[in-house]
Amino acid sequence: MSAANAVAPAAAIGAAASRRQGSPLRARAVAKQAARKVATRAAPPAATTAVTKSASDIDWDKLGFGLTETAFMVKVHCERDGEWSAVAVEPYGDLSLSPAAAVLNYGQGIFEGMKAFRTVDGEVVCFRPDQNAARFAEGAGRMSMPPVPADKFVEAVKKCISANRDFIPPEGKGSLYLRPLLIGSGPILGLGPAPSYTFLVYCSPVASYFKGGQLTPIDLVVEESYHRAAPGGTGSTKCIGNYSPVLKVQLAAKAQGFSDVIYLDAVNNKYIEEVSSCNFFVVNGNVIATPALGGSILPGITRKSIIALAKQKGFVVEEREVSVEEVIGADECFCTGTAVVVVPVGSVTFRGEKTVFQEGGIGVVGQALYDELTGLQSGKVQDKLGWLENVPEGFHE
Repeated sequence: MSAANAVAPAAAIGAAASRRQGSPLRARAVAKQAARKVATRAAPPAATTAVTKSASDIDWDKLGFGLTETAFMVKVHCERDGEWSAVAVEPYGDLSLSPAAAVLNYGQGIFEGMKAFRTVDGEVVCFRPDQNAARFAEGAGRMSMPPVPADKFVEAVKKCISANRDFIPPEGKGSLYLRPLLIGSGPILGLGPAPSYTFLVYCSPVASYFKGGQLTPIDLVVEESYHRAAPGGTGSTKCIGNYSPVLKVQLAAKAQGFSDVIYLDAVNNKYIEEVSSCNFFVVNGNVIATPALGGSILPGITRKSIIALAKQKGFVVEEREVSVEEVIGADECFCTGTAVVVVPVGSVTFRGEKTVFQEGGIGVVGQALYDELTGLQSGKVQDKLGWLENVPEGFHE
């Protein structure tokens, strides 16, 4: 081969490489990678996207149940078979995730809902965080994720509360709603557990969940075509995939003037399970009944607390099957949940027939249990059960 012929292939290869390196698409990709590396060395991603918020801008009298961004969040990391990192308080901001993150592709994630309060004595307390920690760990196991140790969970929650202390509403104006999340943040293509996980806690000041105020009775409709969960599924786990599917039915119900939907069991299509975001109770005389936990109903912390308080007050509490017919014939009904607290059911509509309870108002049992629970959370009622966890000022520092 001549020298000229030998040079030609080399030149062609070099030209091709140059074209690859010099293409606009390639250039943009290289630039983005370089920028990410510089940003990573310069500062944590959250710090570059978060904007410092001020609680002084909040009108506590106009607070509803919507997202109000606070100043800080808490983040912890873990490899699949590794140890959880230290609890880190960071400015509230966006997350950076791979498009292949397990949570985005396979829904590998769980969350919790819990609250912190200002008491009448000026203290800041969190309600039963140990119970949320236990449910969070069970949910992690169901979703094949490493459980967050209870002490680290409580530490993270308390640090989030402490760092955002200014955002806790005054006593009687609302509460600080906390949202712990555990997500498969590591990238994976095939179906399997993520290689790494992120546990984070953010929060928002909130007031009443439903429109009209905290004790405004809600109107519910019984759904017979769609089901929230089924036996052997994930109904008892607070996993992220459980909630969006109810929106189709919930939005249709709200368009018809209802507050929310009552879901029936998937086997018999006869027994009450729960409402979209809360547990259901029915009252007849001195007996309070609520659907038994059987794997398809979320074991609510507020549900558990109301059962305990009702028994203390001398009510007979039964956890069992509750039929639609029993609901229609009840003295009163109410729902419970972290977001809704205790909310009276003003009416239930089944197959077009509307049954009104307590003339559309709140019943004496629901009112009494609401007063007991909120009194305890606000410090007006002595916490003899040890349900309140004090959050000292500066705990996050």
